[in-house]
Amino acid sequence: MTLLDVARAAGVSKSTVSDALQGSGRVAESTRDRVREVAEQLGYRPNSAARRLRRSSTGAIGLHLPQTATRLDYYMNLAFGAVQRAQEDGLDVVLLAAPAGAASGPLASRVDGLLVIDPEIGDSAVPGLLDAGVPVVTGERYLGPSPTPTGAVVCDNAASLTALLDHVQGRGARRPALLAPEGASAWAEALRGTAAAWGGSHGSQVAVRTVPFAATPADAEAATRRLLASDPAIDAVVCAPDGAAPGVLRAAAALGRTVGADLLVASCVDGVANRGASPPVTAVDLRPAAYGRACAELLCDILAARTPPDTVRRHAWALETRPSTTG
Repeated sequence: MTLLDVARAAGVSKSTVSDALQGSGRVAESTRDRVREVAEQLGYRPNSAARRLRRSSTGAIGLHLPQTATRLDYYMNLAFGAVQRAQEDGLDVVLLAAPAGAASGPLASRVDGLLVIDPEIGDSAVPGLLDAGVPVVTGERYLGPSPTPTGAVVCDNAASLTALLDHVQGRGARRPALLAPEGASAWAEALRGTAAAWGGSHGSQVAVRTVPFAATPADAEAATRRLLASDPAIDAVVCAPDGAAPGVLRAAAALGRTVGADLLVASCVDGVANRGASPPVTAVDLRPAAYGRACAELLCDILAARTPPDTVRRHAWALETRPSTTG
């Protein structure tokens, strides 16, 4: 069933049907009612992607971050990058509270599009956001069954963890471990899967322990103490969550291990905590401000029809080696 079918059945033009169903244009109320009635009788459902790109602008986009993001350096830098890029297209950025996805209609009337960063299957707001009736760009892929985002910006998280594991192995580690994030996000699953694959290909199993997605240094310290107590042969710990690696350093010191010598420590996410630690921690620089900017740029390009829907762009990372692995 198409817009043209409705137009023929209602005896009006295709543009009149479009205006009537969208509530726009100069269409008599009686004509608008008749078109809506015919569309309902025929079972017509407008194409959501086309509707999204035709809707009038509100001058704002929404930004949804993981619920624990407000205390993490990574997400704050990402948000600043997104705001900066959106402003270049004259758009404001509205930070969305978790329940925002529950009311897709009102939300769609307030923003032109949405940025949904690190969407987790367990985040109850995400399905509503993806089905809000506006273009949605995700930072990392969404693994759930909800509607497909309009676009995505992704990092090669498998490659970055592989680089970290290769690095610590090159520095002499033979029994590495990973403090992996729990939950069902693309990032978490990529890290857990890569650890298993790397261990299989190198004949040296990576000991994986899960910690909260936004683990604190205290969480990382407790997990590292348990890990090293149960397996003293561990000679490298890669800590995934942002800002948690200093807890690994504290655990190592308490257990008499020398970081950078008999225990190497690295992080999957760089930040202030890693750079200022003693010793400074080797980490993957995901360039969060540039990542936020890239997400906002893709959404702006889709809204302005400079880029087609279903575009996926890749974001580069860099490995920063420091004394926690180089001695």
